[in-house]
Amino acid sequence: MAQQANASLERDATRISLWVAIVFVATVLGFIVGYGVSSRTGVEPGYFDAPEAGGYGVAPSAGPKMGEDMRKYYEELLK
Repeated sequence: MAQQANASLERDATRISLWVAIVFVATVLGFIVGYGVSSRTGVEPGYFDAPEAGGYGVAPSAGPKMGEDMRKYYEELLK
């Protein structure tokens, strides 16, 4: 009976080690793929300085200045 218990514990330890290795390899591969995609796409220069980039401590602006004709055009769209 003790031999069966030891064999069961060894199997469980092997399964746990296998899952730890799988999770580790998946994490490393995920990081490498994510880093590769990010390095190719990147962020446009000046993005974090733009007021439209929310959550970066910049107060919301009134937006771009709009001419009277454009304001009337958009008001007409709402009707």
